[in-house]
Amino acid sequence: QVNMVETGGGLVQAGGSLRLACTASGRTSNTDAMGWFRQSPGKEREFVAAISWSGITRYADSVSGRFTISRDYAKNTVHLQMNSLKPEDTAVYYCATGPTIATLGSSSWGQGTQVTVSS
Repeated sequence: QVNMVETGGGLVQAGGSLRLACTASGRTSNTDAMGWFRQSPGKEREFVAAISWSGITRYADSVSGRFTISRDYAKNTVHLQMNSLKPEDTAVYYCATGPTIATLGSSSWGQGTQVTVSS
């Protein structure tokens, strides 16, 4: 079993920054892709960003150029640096893993961390 713990959410003004972290523990695989989804009230969960075991990254169009994903292999941790935040970025952010970026979310999920951006 894999345990995923997200940290770093909070309240920030528009234009500000936040840095999320997600650490995986338990029966983890360093070759898995790791990444983030988010869900706002009344909306479906949507893909945000992902990074493969080899370091390839993918971003949703809505966050490209503002968010940066990275990972620390030694600590089994993935980070999401979020800059130039907008009110529409307000959501619960979930960390996820999967064998590949395309299958992100098929292995494990975190419990979510709230990000609120005020206007």
